[in-house]
Amino acid sequence: MIKEKNIESIAILGSSGAIGRAFASKLSLLYPDATIYAFSRTPLSFTEKNIIVYQLDYEKEESIKDAALSCSQDRPFNMVIVATGILHQDERMPEKSICELTKENLHLLFEVNTVLPAMIAKHFLPRLSSSCRSIFALLSARIGSISDNMLGGWYSYRASKAALNMVIKTAAIEYARINKQAIVVGLHPGTVDSKLSKPFQKNIRADTLFSPDFSVQNLLKVINGLDTKSTGKCFAWDGSVIEP
Repeated sequence: MIKEKNIESIAILGSSGAIGRAFASKLSLLYPDATIYAFSRTPLSFTEKNIIVYQLDYEKEESIKDAALSCSQDRPFNMVIVATGILHQDERMPEKSICELTKENLHLLFEVNTVLPAMIAKHFLPRLSSSCRSIFALLSARIGSISDNMLGGWYSYRASKAALNMVIKTAAIEYARINKQAIVVGLHPGTVDSKLSKPFQKNIRADTLFSPDFSVQNLLKVINGLDTKSTGKCFAWDGSVIEP
């Protein structure tokens, strides 16, 4: 993987999750001279000296705005990774049938998977560097692809990720005009061994269940190969483009 020389400031939102934490640790090693802001709703601790932990109330837009402004005062962000997301919570599980749909579950998943990343984009995208290549990458999912939906089910999750992909595409179009160096993409990490996938792992082949480190290592290779022609697209962990 090619190491960029001008990476000075990185923000990772959702750093308490398996993928977010792996991004923080790997980017810390890759860019030891960069400042890495690890944002999380809950208190965190990292042993890496260049990681600054920042507790953030995702439910308050003002908190997101303040975080973006305060952490980019000295220098703009070269990379922002949004690793927030939800699939299930307590007794709420993905719907197998439309009969299982509830307003509460739809609202919850759209709030976390679509509204929150959009608010993060609203306040962090303007803080990206415009003097060199800058990356704004959001964790999406292949399941958000309408053309790839062959199994059905999981209504709320599919719909919220499809909506997120539209936010990504629309923001990419806007920022292609505002910041010529900005690249806005979605990333599909594959099926990762985490709390999100835990209830469904019995149906997953061992060779398709990735560790967070493996997934992030491959996603960083994908990020490394991005250019301005990549903006607005969604890439899988293996570098393939996921069609809308």
